[in-house]
Amino acid sequence: MNLLFKLLGLTVLVLSIAIGWFWQSLNHFSTTPINTSQSQWDFNIAQGTSVSHVAKSLASQGIISDASLFVWMVKFEDGGKQIQAGEYVILAHMTPKEILAIFAKGKVKQYPFTIVEGWSFKQLMVALNASPHLTHKLKEKNLEDIMASIGHAGEHYEGRFLPDTYHFPSGSSDILFLKRAYDAMQTVLTQEWKTRKSHLPLETPYDALILASIVEKETGVAAERKQIAGVFIRRLQKKMRLQTDPTVIYGMGDEYDGNLRKKDLKKDTPYNTYRRRGLPPTPIALPGAAAINAVLNPLDEKTLYFVAKGDGSHYFSETIEAHNKAVRKYQIRQRKANYRSAPNSEQKE
Repeated sequence: MNLLFKLLGLTVLVLSIAIGWFWQSLNHFSTTPINTSQSQWDFNIAQGTSVSHVAKSLASQGIISDASLFVWMVKFEDGGKQIQAGEYVILAHMTPKEILAIFAKGKVKQYPFTIVEGWSFKQLMVALNASPHLTHKLKEKNLEDIMASIGHAGEHYEGRFLPDTYHFPSGSSDILFLKRAYDAMQTVLTQEWKTRKSHLPLETPYDALILASIVEKETGVAAERKQIAGVFIRRLQKKMRLQTDPTVIYGMGDEYDGNLRKKDLKKDTPYNTYRRRGLPPTPIALPGAAAINAVLNPLDEKTLYFVAKGDGSHYFSETIEAHNKAVRKYQIRQRKANYRSAPNSEQKE
């Protein structure tokens, strides 16, 4: 009997030592940062992958030191069993416990996509269709059908998506991406409309979007946005034509070959602001938040004219006489594709 108790006591002692050693090893493993010269890894977990397979894959790539300890850690950590499929970025300073946390929370790798200020919607779709990280469901659709696909049937597509850099996981759909950019534009437009200056000749937020797209195309130096916006606001207030080249170019569509000729300015289209007063029927590009802010908070000056100086900036004038003088000094004879236009000095209202 004494021998039995001794054996039992010895067994308990051995088990206690083993359990203590195991817990100490598990704690050291789970809280020790990865020891490697590599700065990061891209690690993929396919749908339905088992925890043991994940652990073995981590170990085989040298990310963790012990696959079995990772499996045990998963068993003891809350939420560990909810390892989510996806593409992850694992950094060298992470501990196995931190790695498990990003797997459990689904903090997958994010890819950037930038919508550039001043792009047309067609340019946006060309770039979007070329993204290798999106699932493409809109490639075969025309521009009107794209708007229907994102839940906005009947709305004109131009100007509706906010220029910004967006991040998304690989495999996201282009539909969800456009919905996100559309909602972002609506948020900015709504917020800016609430804080607009009084007595602007803009009846709706959509009017502001249209004018902001023109300001975006005319602006070569960011600091001039509110000056340019002020010129157009005052011209609208005085019932003058906007007379801005980018609207004419947009109205020409595929006929535009990079040069804007005098005959083009005379050809009537809904977008020819040399022929028609007021705003064009839709935006002509994707304006950024700064352009929207500029048209709703323009500088309160007296200038009515501006001309490109050739370096991206403009010379602003209050009178037609001063403007004509500036035109003779700065304006090139042939209008180029990248030309930032000014109201035509030779055509009085």
